[in-house]
Amino acid sequence: MKFRIKFNKKNYLKYISHLDLMRLFERTFNRIDAPIEYSQGFNPKPKISIASPLSLGIESEEEWMDIELLEKVDEKDFIKNVNSILPSDIQILETEYIEDNTPIAALINWSVYEIYFLLLEDKKKIELENIIEDWLKQEEILIERYRKKGRNKILVTENIIELMKDIELKSLKNNEVVLKGKLKIGESGTLRPRDFINAFIADNNLNIDIDSISFKRISQII
Repeated sequence: MKFRIKFNKKNYLKYISHLDLMRLFERTFNRIDAPIEYSQGFNPKPKISIASPLSLGIESEEEWMDIELLEKVDEKDFIKNVNSILPSDIQILETEYIEDNTPIAALINWSVYEIYFLLLEDKKKIELENIIEDWLKQEEILIERYRKKGRNKILVTENIIELMKDIELKSLKNNEVVLKGKLKIGESGTLRPRDFINAFIADNNLNIDIDSISFKRISQII
């Protein structure tokens, strides 16, 4: 049976790799003797799937994972026991049993991000809001990124205007900027927050502290 888990990933644990995160959960589930189903074959693996893995260095308030269980567990006890073993900066927030066999990764279409950076020039809130509004009015916002083609990677130019929506200035205080918006994710197209902010800064000739840029995933939209 499918068991869906929402969890967070904060502070220094934003630097844990996807592989290490999977190992962390596998060891934790083993320690509480969770009845995880394993794959068949020579090298059985626990049936654990994390949707839309984050790039290294991004915090998240909402990540999703599906696991397959051989039998039902008490959800409250499961959360309590797992969280007592996990680091405090990775905690399970809620769980539910799912009858739909569609993988969670196939259901998520958008991720909501907050993006933080420090301006090295003075701008009023209305100025920055106007910059965002005018930028989003364009028919094309082009970026260059590498795509796999066979065994090679090729540099392609892509229009990302349809891969973002609801972009807004959440706050501006002491030149510290917080942007918030939805970025597309999934088979129909994906826009990474790093590609988004690089395009926004370059297109608008903003003078910022590059080292101040950071990201947080707030939620994922099904």
